[in-house]
Amino acid sequence: MHSSLIGKVEKANRYARERDRLTFDRLGVTFRGDNDTHHVSLDAGAWHCTCHYFESWNSCVHQLTLQKILGEMLPEAAQVSIFTAVEEAAAAN
Repeated sequence: MHSSLIGKVEKANRYARERDRLTFDRLGVTFRGDNDTHHVSLDAGAWHCTCHYFESWNSCVHQLTLQKILGEMLPEAAQVSIFTAVEEAAAAN
């Protein structure tokens, strides 16, 4: 392998470990839930999901799942949901 490629791969591995370097501004995901497939999106810090729960509460388990996976790579506003207080209380116990 060319020596400059080795350096690029090593740098990519380091960047992958340093997730605070990344912030998702826009994202679209197809989420296969237990009962149906939903489309979840993030745009400018605002979530949207096609599930019925999101329609009523502007938050849902699909959004929460992505928040858990992406964590600090999300803008601060996109890290908050109706589940945040419940999670904090569960973590304290």
